[in-house]
Amino acid sequence: MNNKSIIYIATIIIIVLIASAAFIYTNYNTTSNQTAAQNNITNQTAAQNNITLVDDEGYVTNLTAVPQRIISLAPSNTQIVFAIGAGNKVVGVTDYDHYPYNFTAWIAAGNMTSVGGFSTPNKETIASLHPDLILATSINDPDVVTLRNLGYKVLVLNPNNVTGVLQDISLVGRATGADQNATALVDTINNQISAITAKIAAANETKPLVYYEVWNDPLMSAGSTSFINDVIVKAGGQNIFGNETQQYPTVSSETIVQKNPDVILLPTDMANPGEAPFYGSVNQVKARPGWNAINAVKNNRVVVVDGDLFAEAGPRIGDQIDAAAKAFYPDLFNSTT
Repeated sequence: MNNKSIIYIATIIIIVLIASAAFIYTNYNTTSNQTAAQNNITNQTAAQNNITLVDDEGYVTNLTAVPQRIISLAPSNTQIVFAIGAGNKVVGVTDYDHYPYNFTAWIAAGNMTSVGGFSTPNKETIASLHPDLILATSINDPDVVTLRNLGYKVLVLNPNNVTGVLQDISLVGRATGADQNATALVDTINNQISAITAKIAAANETKPLVYYEVWNDPLMSAGSTSFINDVIVKAGGQNIFGNETQQYPTVSSETIVQKNPDVILLPTDMANPGEAPFYGSVNQVKARPGWNAINAVKNNRVVVVDGDLFAEAGPRIGDQIDAAAKAFYPDLFNSTT
């Protein structure tokens, strides 16, 4: 074999060795990158499955997995879960849940379980449903302590204004793995409210004084720390009891007459739809002693609103503001009282 042949063969061997080394190096880096990417995904999943949540009472709850069995102890909470697309995880609701579906029929058909009354949930029933998340309100505080001591994860939702309602929607979204749906819902509600407030601001009309009746024996209304007060304000009204620090203060008939509201809002009975509400009738309200001197009575602006809608601090909060604005500004919103 001559020298040229030897040099040629040696060159081929060197090229092959270099190519092999390059191939091994490339594959090593590719495998390492893939492994690193997989590790990142694993770490992200672990982070998503370990969620720290702070509820409206400041209680910290840690979830290690997305809940699959949810119990709601309030109609407003139920509405939030269904509105963000996590309703298929709800296994228990109260006897007062009527929206967005006929839950009474579902319960009768065995497709949903009742856990009892709004403020009197049945703990044995709750235990039988094996929930991994319970959504409560401040009304349930005594039961919440017991449920947490039994090892259940409980979030208490108790918003005192519209912003709080939207924050609760986001909170439930995080808790149920429906963050994107919750964000989209909050954006929709904000846009709805912005359109209403902009229309009222452009009209530049005098804001009416408003009395909202929560109960009549004794008379109760909405104070500054209630979400209903914020609904009235955002709808362009002035709550005559907006300076009261209690959520739902007891008030007197004489004070209402003295404050002379331009609009009176009376809710229908959410507990017994179709039946006479707690105040009787509009005519009975107008006939209360001294109330014939109130502007709202004199001008026939005693307005009946949907009690089921106005009692719930949930995803229909924009609809509440819309209904209130129509009562306050019927001409502006092409509505009648």
